[in-house]
Amino acid sequence: MSGKINVLLVDDHAVVRTGYKTYLSLSDRIGEIYEAERGETACQVYSRQLPDVVVMDLSMPGLGGFESIRRLLSRHGNCKILVFSIHNELVYVTRAIKAGAKGYISKNNAPETLVTAVCKIAEGGTYVDPDLAQRLAVNTAVDQDETTKIKSLSPREFDIFCLLATGVTSREAAESLCLSYKTVCNHSTAIKEKLGIKTLSELALLANRHGITKNADN
Repeated sequence: MSGKINVLLVDDHAVVRTGYKTYLSLSDRIGEIYEAERGETACQVYSRQLPDVVVMDLSMPGLGGFESIRRLLSRHGNCKILVFSIHNELVYVTRAIKAGAKGYISKNNAPETLVTAVCKIAEGGTYVDPDLAQRLAVNTAVDQDETTKIKSLSPREFDIFCLLATGVTSREAAESLCLSYKTVCNHSTAIKEKLGIKTLSELALLANRHGITKNADN
């Protein structure tokens, strides 16, 4: 993009905002820098100033980061948000991206990373901390691998898998499906081999991760 990049910093700690502001102001790419101490204020400031990028903390009183992201995007669909948080757990990263954030970096990153991320997002791109991005890719690959394994189950195996995942015993599954106990036990062994697991506890955890247990209960 041409021209200076105007930024809105959203963090409930004034000292932290001052530090961010200093880092950003050192770059000749950055223009006006606005501040907000919480989500409610951020929405008001954004509506007045329409900055190019919002740098958003997640842990704040009031609305909180995730609700602030949702509210900003519901009112301003083109709002570009970079999450800058102390949290580096993948659950926070995935939730932020799914909520509509264009990027995510940890406060443990070097200061210049903030400027790099802001510029990239202002230009219409996305930016995720390289370490977090790699972990996300690995996590996604694991999920895809598990999904492929589940899809390899035959229709009968899948029915038994769903029942066993909810805590139903093999004998109860046999009665429910009008099969012999031995047949269900044989299928159970085949299911574990295909999924690469050894216990029913692992089976239940896998089903829960993919929302199968929830679907079976509904």
